[in-house]
Amino acid sequence: MLNRSVLLVICFLIGFSGIAQVSDAELGPLITDRPDATESPNVVPVGFLQVETGMFYESYKDEAVKSKDFTLNTTLIRMGLIKNVELRLGWDFIEGRTELNGNELDDISSGFSPLLAGVKIHIAEEKNGFPQIGLIGHVNLPFTAGKDYKPETTAADFRFAFSHTLSESTNLSYNIGAAWEGDNPEAAMIYTIAYGFGIINRLGGYVELYGDLPENSSANHLWDAGFTYLVSDSFQLDATVGTSLTEGQDILLSAGASFRIPLKSNQVRRQEPSSR
Repeated sequence: MLNRSVLLVICFLIGFSGIAQVSDAELGPLITDRPDATESPNVVPVGFLQVETGMFYESYKDEAVKSKDFTLNTTLIRMGLIKNVELRLGWDFIEGRTELNGNELDDISSGFSPLLAGVKIHIAEEKNGFPQIGLIGHVNLPFTAGKDYKPETTAADFRFAFSHTLSESTNLSYNIGAAWEGDNPEAAMIYTIAYGFGIINRLGGYVELYGDLPENSSANHLWDAGFTYLVSDSFQLDATVGTSLTEGQDILLSAGASFRIPLKSNQVRRQEPSSR
């Protein structure tokens, strides 16, 4: 019943989003919210679907215990609903393993994380030194998660996204907001700042600092860096490496792909000349 309801909603939104769409050629290179933690203020245009997917590995070590998480499918689906508003749906499949004194335990957790549902709203274009601005909000639905990753309550987060163009090939983006985890009522302020730069042709890079500041716990500060490669204006590959500056994450490795497709054909059929 749940899967059928979700399918009906998606079909309705796909039909609705066919209004006032533009052609793929008019859009230029796609702008993604991966691979870094910094979200862009840009939204997906009406009539298009953008899929950002990949996998990553991260490990944490606390004395003799090492936790390893393999996210085998981290997927975010973004769809333009109306002008300046996009729908966001995300779902990850995770496998967690634990080592004790270098020996891997048999206790393996696996399953889907809670479904992420949210919206992004484009607020303002960049102008006269002021940044481009967007607002993003999500909830994570506990009933959609596997038993190993099912939280007790609904998690939520929001953030403002900002972006400055520094030059033809460089930009500065940053986010600020707050998050509430499903198993913890404590609020945490979240921040990110990323410097992006072009290298050659369609190859770009970035370096980033990000983290969170919980109300009653120690702050977490992390960094990562990576590359993006635009195979075409509608298809991008990426790779990332990172770790934490404070105690916590030992290593983060990630790779993925993003693509944009029209929900309906934008091509006008060529008419054959009429006979006289």
